[in-house]
Amino acid sequence: MSVRLSLAAQSGGFAVPSEGRIAVFHPRADHDLSALPKDQVLVIQPFRPDHDHFATQGFACAPSLEAGAEYAAAVVFLPRAKALARMLVAQAASAASGQVLIDGAKTEGIDSLLKDLRKRCAPSEPVSKAHGKVFWIDGGTALPDWLPDGPQQVEGFITAPGVFSADGIDPASRMLAAALPVKLGRCVADLGTGWGYLSTQVLQHEGVEEVHLAEADHAALACARVNAADPRAQFHWADARTWKAPGVVNTVVMNPPFHTGRAAEPSLGQAFIASAASMLAANGSLWMVANRHLPYETVLADRFSQVREEGGDNRFKILHAAKPRRGRK
Repeated sequence: MSVRLSLAAQSGGFAVPSEGRIAVFHPRADHDLSALPKDQVLVIQPFRPDHDHFATQGFACAPSLEAGAEYAAAVVFLPRAKALARMLVAQAASAASGQVLIDGAKTEGIDSLLKDLRKRCAPSEPVSKAHGKVFWIDGGTALPDWLPDGPQQVEGFITAPGVFSADGIDPASRMLAAALPVKLGRCVADLGTGWGYLSTQVLQHEGVEEVHLAEADHAALACARVNAADPRAQFHWADARTWKAPGVVNTVVMNPPFHTGRAAEPSLGQAFIASAASMLAANGSLWMVANRHLPYETVLADRFSQVREEGGDNRFKILHAAKPRRGRK
């Protein structure tokens, strides 16, 4: 991807600076940044797998924009979440002295964003390619109303633009929390914790001494640090599919993601199940919630000796698996 970035740079319309830092906001692993000088680029990517992808390629990387940082230019790859997309553009415009290039697919709202920017400044004419557009604006463009004016609060919890269930408690997570048994054991792991709702409920259970919150989205984990502020909570910015718990875990709770983009990918939840089975004690339990149509029962039966549906409704199902099978890969 990012053929549009290469076209913009090759045309000379987007002036890649010969010196100074270039902030690149939220590129995904399938984005090609070869049109930019690697030694000048700082990749700003809060999603751990994508962050690590670019770090492995030799790019300087950070999970968020450093307050007060200044850049010679910036590139923004639009996420689908509208509030997050506008926040990133506003941050880039504020931090860059040169041009700010904005790249996005039609499905990511590039047309709507361009229309909104034309009411506020003078963006370049867009270059259309590969079901999307790229255009640029001048650095220093003020977009204060696109920046959050403080922490976002919903139902007593802190969330942030673009994180999962930013506007309120996810109903599936609420259902899972209500279904959990009173005793969960000494050590619990919450895989894909998001902004921490499930962990806040786990911390209220009798006998819990340690809760590990593993989350790939740095922004969501920052919210969880506030929401689940407790000396028993330990926070891990990590891909839950590959994260290793520091010790034996008695119970895993999770509401795993099931899609990237618009397509459902049950393999994500299946990888979460495999990760849970690998870290649980011999008599440990997994409690998870999933959309009813997702086919998790087969992989659960492969990984655990006991599997039961413990509740749900026409949208979601609560699944309980116990006694992980050893020796499975």
